[in-house]
Amino acid sequence: MIESLDVLAEPLIRNRIEKLCSNSNLEPFSSECEQYLKILRESLPDNLQHTLFLYEDALTSLQTVLESKIYLQGFKDALYLFNELHIKMK
Repeated sequence: MIESLDVLAEPLIRNRIEKLCSNSNLEPFSSECEQYLKILRESLPDNLQHTLFLYEDALTSLQTVLESKIYLQGFKDALYLFNELHIKMK
């Protein structure tokens, strides 16, 4: 059951995260992050540029996994609450 919920909810989660990430309230934070990354890239010697790239890649992967898991847990919690409320209303 849980596995099928993951499969069914995945497109919904992906679409919702894309909408959240395109939120204009996030733009100042995103710009600030980009500014700091630019400073780091320009400050690091050439032999550490690849390490910074690997760090950014790992961080992005971690964020993607966490976003999906957090959203899926919220979805599961909502279903649980809905079921609890539905049972109590009977």
